[in-house]
Parts: sequence; structure tokens; C-alpha cells
Amino acid sequence: MSDSDNAIARLSAGEIAAKVKSKAISAADVTEAALRRMEALEPHIHAFSVPTPEVARAAAAAVDAKVAAGEDPGPLAGAPIGIKDLVATKGIVTAMGSKLYEGWAPEEDDIVVERLKAAGAVILGKTNVPEFGYSGVGHNPLGMTTRNPWNLALTPGGSSAGSGASVASGVSPFAIGSDGGGSIRIPSAHSGLYGMKASMGRVPLYPGCRDERYPGVSSWESLEHIGPMSRTVADSALMLSVIAAGPDMRDRYSIPGPEFDWNEAAKPGSLKGLRVAYSSDWGYAPVDPEVRRVVGEAVKAFEQDLGCHVEEAHPGWEDPGPHFWTLVAAESDLTGMRKMIAGREADVSPHLVALIQKEWTGAEFTDAKTVRKAVVNKMWRFMQNYDVLLTPTLAVPPFPVHMQGPEMIEGRMVDSGRWLSFTFPLNLTGQPAASIPAGFTKDGLPVGLQIIGRHLDDAMVLRVSAAFEAARPWANVWPPLVRDLGL
Repeated sequence: MSDSDNAIARLSAGEIAAKVKSKAISAADVTEAALRRMEALEPHIHAFSVPTPEVARAAAAAVDAKVAAGEDPGPLAGAPIGIKDLVATKGIVTAMGSKLYEGWAPEEDDIVVERLKAAGAVILGKTNVPEFGYSGVGHNPLGMTTRNPWNLALTPGGSSAGSGASVASGVSPFAIGSDGGGSIRIPSAHSGLYGMKASMGRVPLYPGCRDERYPGVSSWESLEHIGPMSRTVADSALMLSVIAAGPDMRDRYSIPGPEFDWNEAAKPGSLKGLRVAYSSDWGYAPVDPEVRRVVGEAVKAFEQDLGCHVEEAHPGWEDPGPHFWTLVAAESDLTGMRKMIAGREADVSPHLVALIQKEWTGAEFTDAKTVRKAVVNKMWRFMQNYDVLLTPTLAVPPFPVHMQGPEMIEGRMVDSGRWLSFTFPLNLTGQPAASIPAGFTKDGLPVGLQIIGRHLDDAMVLRVSAAFEAARPWANVWPPLVRDLGL
């Protein structure tokens, strides 16, 4: 890797687009630098399930041709990007971490991919996921295990695992993630990144969650979001300005474009007098002591550095965790998936087989929906008193690969999904929520702070994120792997 390659890797997506438009650098040069960096890092992190160098080169050439012709190449001109392998890409293998879809290539792009291409982004490839995204880690039956650049023995979090590892190590300045229970925010927290789940409906989804032809992905319709993961708040806002540009008839949940400008909302400004709630544990969740320490220190910045009024308070619901996966099952194509795995159970992740084959009852489904309504009602009433709510993003720091989650937190035995206590409730409510780097454990592992806005108040989440980023910058802190490889 050359010094110029490393310099390109340290540019934001916004900086790359500006330099490409001004002809200070070509999209082709940016792409080749990203591909060389991918080649150097992939043997260590396994972030990309399907690299697409020729696709990337063709897209970069098209951007450069537009620039040369005096045409507008788009707001993302030449910016490299990874696409999560649950998001459909026309003609590019989208196996979704499953042997059941090994070698399958969709016949159409997801809406977000259409919009990214039109905006001049350069797709480097598909980023790795657990099977169909049904867990918060980064291993799957196809054999690829994504590693955390901060410690290769640990998971980067998932299900947008490859997106997290690739952006954290500088292969691209941002990547697409998806989030049905935290899967943008989880790897952002574990990988030291910013990741935002915009309000439900801001980013249209199709065919993922919308097309009965694909049982493995036709699910999670009222829970799933697609969104950005990046090294800066501004780059996430830039991507949202493209992918959240208004509704699409293919997504019945999509809503009109916002009354604010995404990029303007992400500019740092005063938060003086803002009413901030801080829930360290929802009132019931076990939290690793190091996470409590790091997030607690980060929250102090809102009062001491940013002039906010901070109050520790909890929304007051009972733990909805036992009902979350019931809702997932209710929104999954159980009939299609049961047919798909019949006779091939040994090829499928055991936890997924158990969910698909369980004999769910109507009472379980209706009880889960009732709990969801109660969480929504508790939250809107609570948020009437606050502008934003802060929590840890996750209950634990990164843990070893090939686990679904730790079974002991803060000295308490827990089920392997309890570490996700802070993320999935925001999929139940559909509120905007972001994970932002809060700091590091004593072992040098990243910890995330979750910033939650009121219903549809995405602009406030970006505003608060940008102010915290300015007070506690992190983008120039790189994982040990990057330093060790001289990148």
C-alpha cells in the first residue's frame, strides 16, 4: 500500500465526492486504492463475502466519464461502498450467509442500491452476514467468519458484520447495513463506528422484506430498516440524503421525504438547554461494568461540555425481550422457510432451524403484538418530557467469535440474546436511533452510546450526534490491525 492509498482511505465520503467532482482525484484512482486495501485486509477480517472489483471499476469509469463531460456525477461521486449481503444487488451473488441461497443472484436491485448507483457510489462488493441476519454476530454456515479489526479473536457485531469490519478498517468510508433488531447499531458499537437507523419508513425497502418469491428475506416487514454505517456523522447524513429521499410505491411503509435537510442537520451546533434522559439499564438489564463506566463518562459530556440538562430516567416498560423473536417469527415466511429447509436442516444454523420449526401459537403472536403496543405507548409518553434519550448501545463489549452472545453479564446468568437489550426496543417503536463511539474499555475495545430521538425526529438525532462527535472526536483513531499492517 502506498502513502497515497492510505491518504485516500482517510478521506470521508463527502471529501472523496468533492475531490472527484473537482478533478483533484479520479474515481478510478479512489477505487483502485480501495481494492488494494481490501486485498490487504481481507485475509484478516473476512468482511466481504463477494468482492466485485470489475463492477467497481466500471462504476468508477462511468463517474469519471460524467465528470469529463461536464455532467453532474451525483452527490456520492466515486465514493466506495460495501453493500450488506441481505440487500439485493442485480446480477451479484446475494447468498445471505446461507447454503440455501449459495450462488443465487437477484434479478433486481434493492431500492437503496438503485439510489446509491444513481448518486455515483462505487460498489466494492457484498459484506458478510450471519444466516439471513437472524443474529447479532458475523458467522454463518458458508464458512466465513468476520473478525473485528480491534481484536481479530472477537466479533465485530452483526448482522451487518462485514460492513462494520470493512468501514472500521478503512476499506470504504461508509457501507450499507440493515437493522431489524439492532443490526446497524450493534456492529457500529462493536467496531467503533457511527451507524443510524432512521425512522421507520424513511428508507424504502424492496425486495428485502417485501417479496414472497424469496422466503429467506421476505420477513421482518414492520421491524426492518436499511441505513448507513460510517466513520463520521456527516457521511451517514450524506448517505441518508440519497437513500431517504422520499417514498417508493414498492414499500407500503415508506413515507414522504423529510421537512429538513439531512446534511444540514448533521452540522455541529449548540445543544444548550436540551432535555436529555439517560437510561443506563432500562431499569432491568444487566450491563458489563466497563460499558457502564465508558457510557457514563460519555454522558457527562452532554452536561459538562454541551450544556444539556441530563436526568437519569427509564421509560418504565417490562422487559419485552421474550416477545421480540415471536414478532420476528410472525413476520417471517414460516411456510416458505419450512419448505426451503426440509431435508437440509444440517445445512442451516441451529438457532434458525429452531425458530422456523417451532410450533408457534396464535396466542403467542397476539401477546407479542400487545407487548409491542405497550412499549410504544410507554415510549411516546416518556419522550414528551425529553428531546433525546441516551443508553448504552449494547450491554457488553465485543466478545469471541462463534458465539451468539455471552451467557453471563454483570455476574448474572442470562440467555445468549440478553446483550441486545438496548437495541431491539427501538425497532418495536420505529423511532430514529443511532450508535456513536463513546470510548474504549481498559482493553482498548470500542463501546457505543445510543442516541434515540422522538418519533420522526431524525434531525435531532443527527444534531446531537454531530455535537457529541465535535466534543469527543474519534474518526482518526484506527484499530491496531490497521497500524500493524502499516495502513
